[in-house]
Formats: sequence, C-alpha cells, structure tokens
Amino acid sequence: MAETSPELFTTEEPGATTAHTEQAHGGDAAHAEPELWGLAPYQWVSVSMLVLLLIAFFGAKVHKTITGGLDGQIAAIREELDEAKRLRAEAEKLRDEYSTKIANAETDAEAMLDNAKAEAEAILTRAEADSKDLVERRKRMAQDKIAAAERDAVAEVRAKAAAAAAAASRKLIGEKLDAQADSKLADDLISSI
Repeated sequence: MAETSPELFTTEEPGATTAHTEQAHGGDAAHAEPELWGLAPYQWVSVSMLVLLLIAFFGAKVHKTITGGLDGQIAAIREELDEAKRLRAEAEKLRDEYSTKIANAETDAEAMLDNAKAEAEAILTRAEADSKDLVERRKRMAQDKIAAAERDAVAEVRAKAAAAAAAASRKLIGEKLDAQADSKLADDLISSI
C-alpha cells in the first residue's frame, strides 16, 4: 500500500492562500480568525470552562447527594446489623436462660420425684405401723370382750349356782328344820353374840 500524504482542506482559494500568508506575515491584509456559530476560539474556551465548572459544581453536589444517599444506606444497614447483633445476643441470652430453666426443671422434677418416693415410703411405713396398731387394738378389744364375756359367764354361773344353792338350802332347811330346831338355832345365835 502506497503512502499517501494527508489531504488538506482549505476554505480559501488556492491563489488567495499565498496572498493571505503574505499579508499575515507583514502584509497589509488582516488575519481572519476562525469562528463557529459566531463565537471566537477564546469564547469557546470560556464557554467550555464555564460548562466544566458547572459540571464540577453540580456534579460535586450530585456526587455528594449520591454519597450522602449511599452513606445513609450504609448507616441504615449498620443499624440493622447492630439490631441483628443485639437481637442475636438477646436470643442467645434467652436460649441460655431457658436451657438453665430446663436443667433446673429437670433437677426440680428429680427432686420432686425423690420427695414423692420418700413420702410414699413414709406413708407405707406409717400405714403398716397403723395397721399393726389397729390389729393389736382389735385383738386387745376382742380379748377384752372375751374376758368380759368370761367374767359375765362366771358371774352368771356363780349367780345361778348361788341361787341353786340357796334354793337347795331352803329346801333342805325346810325339810330338816322344824319349829323346835328353829327356835334352838335362834337361841344359839343369840347366845353367841
């Protein structure tokens, strides 16, 4: 590929270029400045500087706004993380508290079970002792009743024997004693007194 020289585009006519150059380098003709939409290059530089400053000023505010928004979100996230840590700490504290309560409840339940067993054994022992005492009392009562019945029977037999003896004595005395023997007996008795 052959190298080509860069093409130059000019707005002046070919013959005018040399005249223009001659006038610019000490000739009488004035040098024409290029313009775009009626503004000279220094004005374009001023406008571009103004636009750059406006972008920097407002862009900085936008940057601050964006940064402030992001900082706000970061702060909100930090607050949520702190809240989550606090809630986690509370949850762990509650878990520990309830595990302690469960352990205490288990030991309390074991103690209650031991107490219930001890009370049951005491009740059984007391019931056995009470039943032995009851049996002994009933046995004594039965023996007392039997002894009372025996005494009553003996007393009744004695009373019947005494009545039978008195009846037999009357009969014998009635058969063997007459009036004369009776008076003699009375006289003996009176004399012995």
